[in-house]
Amino acid sequence: MDAPPRALMALYDKTGAVELAAGLHELGWELIASVGTARVLGEAGLPVTDVADYTGSPAMLGHRVVTLHPRIHGGILADRDDPSHRADLEANGIDPIDLVVSNLYPFEASPGIEMIDIGGPTMVRAAAKNHAHVGVVVDPADYEPVLAEIRSDGNLSAATRRGLARKAFAHTAAYESAILSWLDGDEPGHAGPAPAVDDNQPAEEDVPAEKVSAEDVRADDVPDGADLPAAIRLELERAEVLRYGENPHQQGARYRARGAAGFFDGVVQHGGPALSYLNLMDAEAAWRLAHGLGDGPAAVIVKHANPCGAAVAGDLATAYSRAFDCDPRSAFGGVVAVNSVIDEATTDAMVAAAQADVVIAPGYADGVIERLAARRANTRLLEAPWHRSGEPEWELRTLGGSGDDFLVQTPRALEVDPSAWQLVTAREPSGSEWADAVFAWRVCAHTSSNAVVLARDRTAWGIGAGQQNRVEAGELAAAKAAGRAAGGACASDGFYPFPDGIGAAADAGVAVVVQPGGSVNDAAVIAAANERNLAMLLTGERQFRH
Repeated sequence: MDAPPRALMALYDKTGAVELAAGLHELGWELIASVGTARVLGEAGLPVTDVADYTGSPAMLGHRVVTLHPRIHGGILADRDDPSHRADLEANGIDPIDLVVSNLYPFEASPGIEMIDIGGPTMVRAAAKNHAHVGVVVDPADYEPVLAEIRSDGNLSAATRRGLARKAFAHTAAYESAILSWLDGDEPGHAGPAPAVDDNQPAEEDVPAEKVSAEDVRADDVPDGADLPAAIRLELERAEVLRYGENPHQQGARYRARGAAGFFDGVVQHGGPALSYLNLMDAEAAWRLAHGLGDGPAAVIVKHANPCGAAVAGDLATAYSRAFDCDPRSAFGGVVAVNSVIDEATTDAMVAAAQADVVIAPGYADGVIERLAARRANTRLLEAPWHRSGEPEWELRTLGGSGDDFLVQTPRALEVDPSAWQLVTAREPSGSEWADAVFAWRVCAHTSSNAVVLARDRTAWGIGAGQQNRVEAGELAAAKAAGRAAGGACASDGFYPFPDGIGAAADAGVAVVVQPGGSVNDAAVIAAANERNLAMLLTGERQFRH
């Protein structure tokens, strides 16, 4: 008579364990369990053998060694198709184990040395390696379908075992990643590894001068990278399948860091079609800018990742109307973000304006969602948490077609400190001109380079985005402003390399120009500003965005 199949259960999270074990017992399976799991199963009236009794070796070292035994791992790892493996099992009195059910200590919830599981990952990896013969279950959500398949077919299919093995390896990989992250900086007394040193990197003084462009930050040496991690470990899980990618023929999805709640997990969609890749890209860009424009009700309209309208006003309806009036043609099909609850007056303005693909707001007054949904059936209405907290430690994007190279940088500092700006012209800006300069600089920092923004009364009237040279960015901004920025401010995300860039701003009638400075031609640019009676402020910090 064949020996009954065996299941080994060693669980920290015992959710569903009794139900799974009861189902296996009814099907004639033998149950083996670690001490805590065995106690729970025994209290439920199920026949179960404690691991210590099964191996003949008691737990030792404060339970650091419980399942690390040849009778356990020989039973898990044996290749049933290999005669020598079968002979080893027989010679050593080891019975095969057919199913391993295990989950690990919750290290991420309570990191520490004693929460580093050893026996659990070892059993899980062993079973996953031998998935040709052994099933491994690490997620209580899989208990019911696993039991149903065994009940229906008598065993687990090869495809099921392979899928479970993949999930098991993902589980242990994420677990090890959490431990590494803790050792790299979060554990008290552990500063983490020193940054890697490339012995083939040329000395700082050997960097050829011709490699430094006029647009580069002027510095006498290369930073040491101390603010960047020596290694980055990413474990992502798919959070949402999107309608499509950048284009309808591309698939798209939103992923989040495993075990974390992403910002968009807290976003509620009240109406409209499913979200696409670009909907989320533009909603993110619009939301960040709407919450980065300073005090007061703010409205932003984004199209293709760039603002085509932005304004701050005494009330949200006025802010939205001004943002829309900046560029009504581009606003069609754009993304609207506001930093205040959308009220009836703002709804009136939106209904009268062009169709938006997405509206994202911290809230909607009673009846507003119904009104907008009735009038704009294809508009996705999103309700987002009031504000995101903090900034990422670094920004990452793929580099190259293989996907094996990445660019990483510390985040751009988007907070504005006008007190650090330097006035370099004879003319000083008035209070309202200062306010417009700060506003224009904030919008410019969220606009693709080369970027120039013309603003007045904290409203962007002309936005020149993504141009290959700064002069044409300024000319485009001036043409869009069409005189509406007269008396206001011009912001440029990079320095003006030549005086000709000042001409478009002066011709648009602005009173103040804000730019980083740092060009070898700064003196000539400042002289041009003085000749046109412009005030000029230097921020000392470039804001390129690609």
